[in-house]
Amino acid sequence: MRHKKAENRQIEQDKKYKSVLVAKFVNYLMKNGKKTVAKNVLYSSFDILKNKNQDAISLFEKAIQNVGPRQEVRPRRVGGASYQIPIEVRADRRTSIAIRWLIQAAKTKPNKEYHRFSEKLAQEFLDAAENRGEAIKKRDAVLRMAQANRAFAHFKW
Repeated sequence: MRHKKAENRQIEQDKKYKSVLVAKFVNYLMKNGKKTVAKNVLYSSFDILKNKNQDAISLFEKAIQNVGPRQEVRPRRVGGASYQIPIEVRADRRTSIAIRWLIQAAKTKPNKEYHRFSEKLAQEFLDAAENRGEAIKKRDAVLRMAQANRAFAHFKW
């Protein structure tokens, strides 16, 4: 390798909830550098969860833990053919995938039921914590793909 490996940046914890995971979620939610807008969206979704008599932070952490995939497939070229090889997902990648899938699932929710994005996000947190919803469907599809390609696991090296 010609270059040294890039170091992982340490993200400072969120000031309101004292959580690194919340700060990371805000960074993924942010568009065009508007961090305060992203924070307000996330905080208002937490307020919606609190109004439903739920512990927002524990529900949020459980949702991310449930959505994160344990295995995924990676393409590997062996002898002129490409194989989808199932591999274990590292913990940091698992959380980043879970955050991306939760945001993507909230964006695809219809506008008829929920008017604000914070309502969509809160509903997606509730669904993911109870192992249902679009993000969980995505996780299950990835898991099925990995299990279907178990036969190629010996190409992992």
